[in-house]
Amino acid sequence: MQVKRFHISSYLRPDEACHVARKSLARKWPEHAHDHDYFEVFLVEKGEADHWINGARERLRAGHLLFMRPQDAHAFRADPKLGCDIINVMFRADTAAHFLTRYQQEFRSRFFDTGGLKPETHLLHGPRVERAIHVAQELANAKRSHARLDEFLLTLANRVVPPVSSFGNKVPQWLAEACEAARDPAVFRQGAPGFIAVAGRSHEHVCRACKSALGLTPSAYINRVRSEFAADRLARSKDPIPEIAAQCGIENISHFYRVFRGHYGTTPRAYRLHHQRAPF
Repeated sequence: MQVKRFHISSYLRPDEACHVARKSLARKWPEHAHDHDYFEVFLVEKGEADHWINGARERLRAGHLLFMRPQDAHAFRADPKLGCDIINVMFRADTAAHFLTRYQQEFRSRFFDTGGLKPETHLLHGPRVERAIHVAQELANAKRSHARLDEFLLTLANRVVPPVSSFGNKVPQWLAEACEAARDPAVFRQGAPGFIAVAGRSHEHVCRACKSALGLTPSAYINRVRSEFAADRLARSKDPIPEIAAQCGIENISHFYRVFRGHYGTTPRAYRLHHQRAPF
């Protein structure tokens, strides 16, 4: 596919730091692919699409988040039946350079500072998709300043992209997606069997991959996810502790206490008292 170059000057005024757009993709391939003289982040909000990226094809679906680099040549074709809506944020190369210089310890070789053929890609689920959409809408409605763009990028990095990404390139894509899918209560309530099911590999293969890439067994990873979910409910709700344990898929309250203490070093009750303490 022939490639045309898009220029940031076509989208931004001199006083703007970024451009935000929400658009529906065409249901046929464009005449040309394109690359850029800028960086962009895009989120698939609804539907599915075929994505031609650097000579390869992949399927994108709702929740896919991509950190595109200037050299990435790509094109889209929306699913003929489902269509595809994306949210796109683009910004200048010097803005990206400044951001990476400022936060190089946290984000070097991550997000849009990666090598390799493909841009960094994440499949988001549940609240992470909602958070990504919300912060993009806030950026779209705000003054397009560098401060608001930094806020957007930091939110993506710290509160949208799944924590498993901190393990870096050691994590295969299928395992990263399974780890994120396991944050859905419908999955982690099933325990390790739910994790194995969404991974779509044999029990032995998933166990080996988890141990190698994450340093955890599937059960240990699920217990970490359960503990994080429980911590959120303990801090923000009045739900009784046995009810929260059941929401985690743990019926035995003693076992729930052991799992939670193993992750946070304190009991659920003490955690709640500390995080719901009145500020005055």
